[in-house]
Amino acid sequence: MNQKGPRLGEPASLWRMRIVPIASVMLASALPLMLPLIANSPVLPPLGLLFFLCWQLLRAEMWPVWIGLPLGLWDDLFSGAPIGTAVGLWTLASIAIAWSSQRIYWRGFFHDWAIAALLVGIIQSLAALITHPHANSGHVLGLVLPQIIVSALLVPLFMRLTGKFDNFRLKRR
Repeated sequence: MNQKGPRLGEPASLWRMRIVPIASVMLASALPLMLPLIANSPVLPPLGLLFFLCWQLLRAEMWPVWIGLPLGLWDDLFSGAPIGTAVGLWTLASIAIAWSSQRIYWRGFFHDWAIAALLVGIIQSLAALITHPHANSGHVLGLVLPQIIVSALLVPLFMRLTGKFDNFRLKRR
């Protein structure tokens, strides 16, 4: 008997379960270099960071806390920031999400949005200050502020996209 659909109790593809989250973050980190956009100040939101935070918030148990190291290094290679900036900041964000997951048992959509927006703001501000250590900090933060606001407003969209990727990841066959 030849069955067309997935069998009852059949697990999802192990390859998809492991690759989809990592590939989505890596592709999102590299995507701004593929776009023909020239600007004097940060315009695009940090796509890789948004996917990283959304995966962490959606599936906190999926990745170990140290996953910020390799994914942050990948982002540093494409963002132009000094090597180690995203490595350290993404790892700290991963630790903060793991800590908040232990403290807040019943998180809702607005909790996740607030956590992601707060972490995006902190990470982008610190990354800008690390990247430009000798510049006036008020001027640097003023340049990054529109990017932080746009990123915070895009968190629900990225949560939705992450949910779609997660459904694809868990789909059988």
